[in-house]
Parts: sequence; C-alpha cells; structure tokens
Amino acid sequence: MVADDHPLFRGALRSAILGAFQDAEISEAGSIEELVIELDRVPEMDLILLDLSMPNVRGFSGLLLLRAQYPGIPVVVVSAHEELNVVRRSMEFGASGFIPKTTDVEKMRDAIRVVLEGGTWTPPDFDLKAVTDDDTSALVRRLATLTPQQVRVLMMLSGGLLNKQIAYELNVSEATVKAHVSAILQKLGVDSRTQAVIAASRIEAGQWADINMN
Repeated sequence: MVADDHPLFRGALRSAILGAFQDAEISEAGSIEELVIELDRVPEMDLILLDLSMPNVRGFSGLLLLRAQYPGIPVVVVSAHEELNVVRRSMEFGASGFIPKTTDVEKMRDAIRVVLEGGTWTPPDFDLKAVTDDDTSALVRRLATLTPQQVRVLMMLSGGLLNKQIAYELNVSEATVKAHVSAILQKLGVDSRTQAVIAASRIEAGQWADINMN
C-alpha cells in the first residue's frame, strides 16, 4: 500500500517497488480515509508506505492510528521531513522504517526488502541513539497506548470540537465520548482536556517541541 496525497510521488514509488518486486500487487491511497477503507478491504496487506503529511492528518497522528488499528501490518514512513527527531519519533510510534523522500531508488528498494524480511530500516547516517528528551519519549509511549477510537477523539479535541460534536462525527453517544476522554486523560497522565490537547499539539507540530505538561 502506497499512501501519499501526491499522485506523481505515488507513481514514482510504484515504479520503484515494481522494479524490485515484479509480482507485487500495489494499492494506492491519497488520504488516511482512503487508506483505512483499502486496509479493511484487503486486511492481509504486507506493507504500508506512509507519508506523514496528508489531508486531515496532524503530524504523527496517521501513523499512531495505523499502529493502533492495524498492529500486524508493518508501516514504513516515507517523508520529506528528514529531521532526526522526526525519524526517531516515527520509530518510537512503531514504524518499521523511515525513508526520506530524497533517498535514491536502489536504497528505497533495499529498505523495503529489509522490512519485508522482518527487520527495520533507517538512514545509516542517522544516529537514533543520540541523547533524547526522556519526558517526551515517555509521552510518546503513553500516546501509543491509545485505541484507534481514542486517537480520533484526541484529534477532534485538539481541533476544538465539543463532546456533542465529536459524538455526532463518530456516530456514538455523548456518554461514550466522555468515557473515551476519561480514558485518554488517564493514559496520558494528565488532569484536563487542555493538557490532553497540549499532548496532541506535539503530534500536530511534527517537531515535538518541548511543552511542560505540569
């Protein structure tokens, strides 16, 4: 599965994959909604190549949603954002690899082979063991415990939606939304919706700026 909102880049990735895996069956999606529909249709997908920046996706939220909803399908992030902490956070959120969009075709193919064989791949010149912010890493781990529906609720909270509006969008009761919000607060270790939204803003920013959660 190639998920990117730019048709030309999807085409380039398709060509790169077929050059190494001639019998591959490749699906495409231009949005996270299309991606979820296709994954529900073909649940035995072997690999997802995911662009972080797509419509209605804030930072790492698309990756977070996929890892929660489809934990058995490896995801490789293919992104124009090549900063070290974007690579690191992608891997912490459960990606099996990170391929910068500037990577040449042969290296892309090598990366895909490694992941399909059960390994992980990141650019060899990126030191993911460099000093990290322990507080932010701990928050990443807490965010990764959210269920798919809780991820959706958190993203809607960050968009300023009220419980009634979220209930309408998700076609559930307000009581169900309140239960999700309570679970989100507990999992993130925060006391209010505002603090939960601050956590979500780190996802939206993509850069995961340091924000005091206390």
